[in-house]
Amino acid sequence: MLRAAVCKRGGAACGILSYHAAMPSTFTPRDAGLFPEPDALKPLAERMRPRTLDEIVGQQRLLGPGKALRRALEAGRVHSMVLWGPPGCGKTTLALLVARYADADFRAVSAVLSGLPEVRKALAEAEANFAQGRRTVLFVDEVHRFNKAQQDAFLPHIEKGVIIFVGATTENPSFELNSALLSRCRVHVMEAVSADDIVAALHRALDDGERGLGGLRLSVDESALRLIAQAADGDVRRALTLLEIAGELAEDGRIGETTLEQVLADRTRRFDKGGEQFYDQISALHKSVRSSDPDAAVYWLCRMLDGGCDPLYLARRMTRMAVEDVGLAEPRAWRMALDAWDTYERLGSPEGELGLAQLALWLAVAPKSNAAYQAYNAARATVRETGTLEVPMHLRNAPTRLMKGLGYGKGYQYDHDVAGGVALDQQCLPDALDGTVFYEPTERGLEAKLREKLAALREARRKARGG
Repeated sequence: MLRAAVCKRGGAACGILSYHAAMPSTFTPRDAGLFPEPDALKPLAERMRPRTLDEIVGQQRLLGPGKALRRALEAGRVHSMVLWGPPGCGKTTLALLVARYADADFRAVSAVLSGLPEVRKALAEAEANFAQGRRTVLFVDEVHRFNKAQQDAFLPHIEKGVIIFVGATTENPSFELNSALLSRCRVHVMEAVSADDIVAALHRALDDGERGLGGLRLSVDESALRLIAQAADGDVRRALTLLEIAGELAEDGRIGETTLEQVLADRTRRFDKGGEQFYDQISALHKSVRSSDPDAAVYWLCRMLDGGCDPLYLARRMTRMAVEDVGLAEPRAWRMALDAWDTYERLGSPEGELGLAQLALWLAVAPKSNAAYQAYNAARATVRETGTLEVPMHLRNAPTRLMKGLGYGKGYQYDHDVAGGVALDQQCLPDALDGTVFYEPTERGLEAKLREKLAALREARRKARGG
């Protein structure tokens, strides 16, 4: 005897069962239709995964009508490739469609969860398929996490055509994948999906009664869908997950403002503390400061703080900006950078972050000069090129009688004892570099005055030393 309490939600059955001891040993709850089918248990994002190229939202540059990759897929002429793009842009979906359009078997391994044994097993299965005249698409998710030896394992199988290799990565392949693998694959850059395209995907999920939420007959405004799309930050999978959660929390079938406040309360922006997003954003912050754009500088600072970047890292990088890009045009920037760094260490978050914001704004509006930076680089290059040049005799230290007898320090002029405070005819560079100029001040900020003074000194030295 079997008693069951069964409820319906979202078109799928879910039950709490109690069993009588006399239940037949061969009986399973699924035999009675009391447990949902596997597809019904999948998240909405998985159920709504596109089954054709036409169902993919975004990626028109790669997969739009008439585009080369689309034509190749539709003709069944597929090639090994690396798909590079942010999370939720459709890399896994495209890999599945590559196998479908090529009429090939699909095997997937994750570089996060798998090692060489799993890779070898997948390759052995592909070899068996190949011997029977059937192709295999081997999808490697997060391929950048494999080391060089693991990446090399795929090379002979790609060359012989045993597998159609499809690697997915969120990191720049130029840095993360070895050149041998890259030379055998085409890299396709996939973009974050626009808010408009994500809204279209949400509409499709709401209308689809078979795979989507059509059976729930949810009521939702266009403005609410756009909020979800914006919160997804280019990630279709994330948008569908947010919609599914909102559908579960909907009051009387309506996804309203109260529901969205709960669902979107803890949304975060895309950011990878050690990857491409990280370096792109710190580059944007540095270049915004250099371009004297305070609005962009404080925006990128806040983006990085919002993404979880260590504020002390930002303090260190902005100190570097003060030295490299502001330089002697405004020497106070250097001191202010150290003060902002110290302020954050004393106050912590969130109060200390205001000091970093003020620093970013100050660096952006300050006059800029990289003349000191260029002088340093030029001097370093000269040191490497010219080797160990001798210090002029009159500049050498002479602490002993022997050294004085050898002429060390002979003829040195103590500048403070000279009229004007500068010994104009005294040579300080090695003979081979006499007259070399490394530092050329700009006409910006304090350096304008330094430029004027230095020009006068150089002219006076030229005259004092006979041209």
